[in-house]
Amino acid sequence: MSQKFTSELLRWYHDHPRPLPWKADNDPYKTWVSEIIMQQTRVAQGTPYYLRFIEAFPTIDDLANAPESKVLKLWEGLGYYSRARNMHFTAKQIQETYDSVFPDAYDDILKLKGIGPYTAAAIASFSFGLSYPVVDGNVLRVISRYFGIEKSIDDIQTKKEITKICEDLIRDVDPAVFNQAIMNFGATQCVPKSPNCVKCYLSKECKAYKANSVSIIPVRTKKVKQRSRYFQYYVIVDGDHMYLRQRRNKDIWKGLYEFPMIEKDDEWHLGIQKDIATFFEFDGINILSLEGHKVFKQKLTHQTIFAKFIIVEIIKPVILEKEEIIRIKQDKIDKYSFPKTILNYIKGKSQTTLF
Repeated sequence: MSQKFTSELLRWYHDHPRPLPWKADNDPYKTWVSEIIMQQTRVAQGTPYYLRFIEAFPTIDDLANAPESKVLKLWEGLGYYSRARNMHFTAKQIQETYDSVFPDAYDDILKLKGIGPYTAAAIASFSFGLSYPVVDGNVLRVISRYFGIEKSIDDIQTKKEITKICEDLIRDVDPAVFNQAIMNFGATQCVPKSPNCVKCYLSKECKAYKANSVSIIPVRTKKVKQRSRYFQYYVIVDGDHMYLRQRRNKDIWKGLYEFPMIEKDDEWHLGIQKDIATFFEFDGINILSLEGHKVFKQKLTHQTIFAKFIIVEIIKPVILEKEEIIRIKQDKIDKYSFPKTILNYIKGKSQTTLF
């Protein structure tokens, strides 16, 4: 059954090529960048980011020597910004520890910050021809269905079982070809919902298909706990200037910029003057806009952000009370990196007068 799986998978891969820009030369740096960008990101969305990233930082040294602000700006809109910060850190680590040459041993790759078993296996197999299987969500789904594994893939023992199966499957074939084939197969053929099993090369031996259980495999038991948070942003203008602050704590969006913000419960627009007083000393304000009742929503892995924006004009010069708040010219706002919620607000304003 294992030999049948591999032969049919590779036949499918041969008949369904999927050109990807980072596969042209299997450079480990490019493989690494692509794998990190594509985590939690569809290929169609991530590819333009990859191309811009490699253009800006064509080598490990270029990335290592860049200011973090530039790295985050190029990452803007992708989310999960810790990926970008980890890449920046790791580029410096490779520069200092390995003389800017990407390590070629699996164990050394795995020690790098932000690189887990899946990414290490991808780099090791694609760039160095080492026989390590990639086991991501796509692969867990494909193997679970084909071999009829009905145990939860959230369980560590199930993941170990599937990894062992993949180690057996990859043993006698080109690891780069096998890994790319099974990743592509999971991403485009054996998709999570309503896969086209009738035209699947592997369906004849697929246990889930034969048992009519494709819709319930893979099995998952863990549910992500969600919480809602309510951010009230103050777009504070002072002539042709405005105010931003950088998020510096261990909360979401660390290192990105936002407008001064007070986190609320679900009661909006209460205590506006008191809120602003936590950031500034002032003699008076004009509330220019409450943005109606529009709520900007951003769903993250463990929480959903609800945001509203209040445009405020400061009447007298402002004395900054908190050092993380900066005063910038309004026409320089595109120099700063923002979370998606703020970007959506700014883009919605850019067609008319921004503030």
